[in-house]
Amino acid sequence: MLKAYKGNILFTKTKDAFTIYEKGFVIVRDGYVERVTDKIDNINVDEIVDYGDRLIIPGFIDLHFHAPQFPNLGLGLDKELLPWLTDYTFPEEAKFSDLDYAKKVYSVVARTLLMNGTTRVVLFSSLHKESTGLLMDLINDVGIGAYVGKVNMDRNSPDYLIESTEDSLIKTEEIIKEYKDKYDLVKPIITPRFVPTCTSELMQGLSKLAKKYDLPIQTHISENTGEVEWVKELYPNSKSYANVYDDFDLLTEKTVLAHCVHNTDEEITLMSEKNVFAAHCPNANYNLSSGIMPVRKFMEKGVKVGLGTDVGAGHKVSIANVMSQAIQASKIKWLELNKEFSPLNTAEAFYLGTKGGGEFFGKVGSFEEGFEFDALIINDESLGEKDGRTLEERLQRFIYIGDDRNIENVYVKGNKIK
Repeated sequence: MLKAYKGNILFTKTKDAFTIYEKGFVIVRDGYVERVTDKIDNINVDEIVDYGDRLIIPGFIDLHFHAPQFPNLGLGLDKELLPWLTDYTFPEEAKFSDLDYAKKVYSVVARTLLMNGTTRVVLFSSLHKESTGLLMDLINDVGIGAYVGKVNMDRNSPDYLIESTEDSLIKTEEIIKEYKDKYDLVKPIITPRFVPTCTSELMQGLSKLAKKYDLPIQTHISENTGEVEWVKELYPNSKSYANVYDDFDLLTEKTVLAHCVHNTDEEITLMSEKNVFAAHCPNANYNLSSGIMPVRKFMEKGVKVGLGTDVGAGHKVSIANVMSQAIQASKIKWLELNKEFSPLNTAEAFYLGTKGGGEFFGKVGSFEEGFEFDALIINDESLGEKDGRTLEERLQRFIYIGDDRNIENVYVKGNKIK
């Protein structure tokens, strides 16, 4: 079926500028974009969906979200990373051995992601196999796309939240087999928590599973200076934190590395060579006093960058909010580095939260030909006078002061789900 969606269309083919069609049409066939055009006089469409003066933008992509930390939103954010993990994160994640509790929380997580316009998300679960499967089911039920990972951790973890190496690998493979072909848009992902909580044997085993089943990988890197020093103590013979992952073949074109605040130039070069994705999580990095990722440096060195909310270290589920924070963080970094590496502009931040992160899912995050039609319909009537404002200004205003109430409809792969 060929549909035309009419409205004010904005997207970013590249990070350099918006592509804008005022009162244009997105032509969609069976969930895939065929073209964007000003007129449809010569196109024989089956249906025109007219959104009038609304904004039509690609759905938001979240490359880093801890689903079991959702109940901790806004809690413990006066601490640094490692004490916060001990005092808040690990005790909360331990509760997900209880499936009733997991269902209560994960049902809200799934709805909240949808409400905030997140159409694709990369999720950490806890180490519990059963609740991880439940999370995948609930995400599928609301209709958004996701990679969901059972967390793996077999050392340097509290006795109430740790697994043996053998159990970790067995349960991970079990959930892979059960879910790799179960759903169209929800898939498993290999998830070593981070180097300090994973033995060499576990990382080696996870790497083998990733290769065996052709799966993506997610983990953390260089979020906090104490963490970086800890990794040096654990692997004194490795060149760097990134090299530890590389030594176990965990750096691939299907790997997401979250945070990337304190990487060396050599690590950034390695990440570029390995074609990995970096998930920039400015809210979390502010909240836990971790620092600011030099996002421009990563982009200029050719590293693929997307955005992450990092709930619950990040206190907002909205990727639009993360876009504005990414711009602000880049300005502070620009000043800190004596005006080296210019700040992000709105188009660049929008690109990171749509097409930049969307590449991890394939042709997602833009309205170019062949891309899956993930879209948000934005009603910005409540955000101020529109007369005399450009469409880019209206979108910028939504990014900074809008919220879920301005998102009227959500489409994922052509399906209207809100």
